[in-house]
Amino acid sequence: MKILQSTGKWLLLLGWIPTLGFVAYAITQPPAVHAAAARKPIMISRIYTGADGQTHVEDYEMPLSAQNNGSGTDLSEIQTAQSIQFRRNSPEYFIDWHNAPRRQYVITLSGESEIEFGDGTKVRLYPGHILLAEDTTGQGHISRAIGDEDRLSIFVPVD
Repeated sequence: MKILQSTGKWLLLLGWIPTLGFVAYAITQPPAVHAAAARKPIMISRIYTGADGQTHVEDYEMPLSAQNNGSGTDLSEIQTAQSIQFRRNSPEYFIDWHNAPRRQYVITLSGESEIEFGDGTKVRLYPGHILLAEDTTGQGHISRAIGDEDRLSIFVPVD
């Protein structure tokens, strides 16, 4: 019985060693490492015309640079915008095969829609979603509403 109690104490003690090591490591890391790991990235879905004449999609993270003024702000490079347009689509919204009229960001504020490509791939546009439309040539894409509420969005043409 005494051996079992002694062994149990050692096992309990040894189980805490990795935990203490992890906690010590985490405490010694600079605050910027913790903050950077916890920050949410700005993700963008880019649609573009491939060499095959079809529209394709890729998701990428917008590169941001930390500001050293203690504000907790990260900024992207400035991009030149030509104008801004606000749009409201009804739940009946549907546009068959078409191209983006120009290179533009489309930012969904509320409601949902989706775009579909020639290979059947669909991308859902939901509140907070950012799309960079660059498929100004080729087959293009289909746009349609999802759900039963209006979709509010912002279109920002860029150079």
